[in-house]
This record gives sequence, C-alpha cells and structure tokens, in this order.
Amino acid sequence: MSAVSPDTGEWGAYPRGQGARIAVYAALVVLGLLTGAAGTLVQDGWFPLGLLLALAAATGLFWGGAKLCRTKAGAAAPGAGWVVAVLLMTSSRAEGDFLFAAGLASYVYLFGGMLAAVMCTTIALPAPPVPVRKNR
Repeated sequence: MSAVSPDTGEWGAYPRGQGARIAVYAALVVLGLLTGAAGTLVQDGWFPLGLLLALAAATGLFWGGAKLCRTKAGAAAPGAGWVVAVLLMTSSRAEGDFLFAAGLASYVYLFGGMLAAVMCTTIALPAPPVPVRKNR
C-alpha cells in the first residue's frame, strides 16, 4: 500500500502500523546516538570543516526523521538520541581524558545541535488528515 494519498497526492503518515512506527522511532534514536558520537569525534578533529560536517549530519538526521514520519516525534527521536550521546561524552574521566575541549568549536557544536533539534521538531508538520476508510 502506498503512503501517497490518491485524493490529494500528498504523503501521509509513514509507517501506518503502530509496531512499525515504534521500530522506526527506535531506529531513529539509535541513529541519533551514532550521529552524536561521530560528530563529537569529528567536530574538533577537522576544525572548521569537521564542525560543519557534524552539524550538517545532525540537522539532516533530525529533518529526515521529521519528513519520514511526518510527525514531530520523528524529529524528536533522533534529537533525543543525539543529546544523550553528546551529554554522555561531555564528562571527563578520572584519568583526565575528555572529548570536548573548552573552546568555541565545542560550544557551537553543543548549542548548534540542540538548536537544530528544537527547530526541526517545531517546524515538522503533522501528517495530513486521512479519511478513516482509506487509513485502515
């Protein structure tokens, strides 16, 4: 069954089943965790292009999740995974090792990624209304 409505030609909510939707949200959370971890390693290593690459990857994931699911939760799920990964990596270890230096690039990555997650979550449009007979 196609997710495109034959009446309007617009995309509806995808996927329609509750179990499949939960699986997609879980996959988006995992992708958010991976994107946050990879961005943490790249953002300061290849400054300034690494910072731009990390922010572009995070923003693309948030917006892609919103467009895929056509819900605000589609953008919030990878955003939550990204925030968890980044916040877990901000703490320093007992040996003195850390991944975020106290510099401009780290703060731009932290606040820029959080801002992108919030923007994509609030901009994402919900699915257009679909008649009950066509939804089931």
